[in-house]
Amino acid sequence: QVQLMESGGGSVQAGGSLRLSCAASGDTISNYCMGWFRQTPGKEREGVALAYSSGSRVSYSDSAKGRFTISRDNAENALYLQMNSLKPDDTAIYYCAAGPRRVSCSLVPLRPQSFDYWGQGTQVTVSS
Repeated sequence: QVQLMESGGGSVQAGGSLRLSCAASGDTISNYCMGWFRQTPGKEREGVALAYSSGSRVSYSDSAKGRFTISRDNAENALYLQMNSLKPDDTAIYYCAAGPRRVSCSLVPLRPQSFDYWGQGTQVTVSS
């Protein structure tokens, strides 16, 4: 039973950067497909980025591609999201999530229903 906790959110101006962290406990994240999601009030939660258990393969939503970088440090049991060139539309609560244990990311679509474990979220606010 893995537990996740996000940190690193804050307020920045458009064009700025933030680095989000997700600390895991209770289990090693090498057992999981890991993802970042975000949610704006009134909108459904959407996938941002996905990282395979080894960290050798990653994928991104169209909006994140070219601006965000997902990475993991399995030795530190942590997941990261580097966000550059931030836009006001990036304003959301960002969540770290883990898929079913020992299931390949190739079998886990980047949608909330496919992920079993969630952090509490961290707020990101981007002003224009």
